[in-house]
Amino acid sequence: MIKILVVDDEKAICDLIDLNLSSAGYHCTTVQDGLTAIDKIEHENYDLILLDVMLPGADGYDIMEYIRPLGVPVIFVTAKHAVKDRVRGLKLGADDYLVK
Repeated sequence: MIKILVVDDEKAICDLIDLNLSSAGYHCTTVQDGLTAIDKIEHENYDLILLDVMLPGADGYDIMEYIRPLGVPVIFVTAKHAVKDRVRGLKLGADDYLVK
């Protein structure tokens, strides 16, 4: 089963993404802060990470720098819509950048 880590500080968004992906057959783990996300990434393997930028503890850009050497695909899902934010996320190695 494909394992997806959903990292977003808004629990309602995590729950909605989890509900939709779980109904499609994916196994989701959700966390609401950057430090917990890093801990999960250190102890489990994921096939995909959906990552918000604005997080308590460590922001999504910092987490992306940690994830990049692991080779796990990452899609930023964030409210940050400025071109500079998109460029930064993609330059850090994200596979895509989606605006909420």
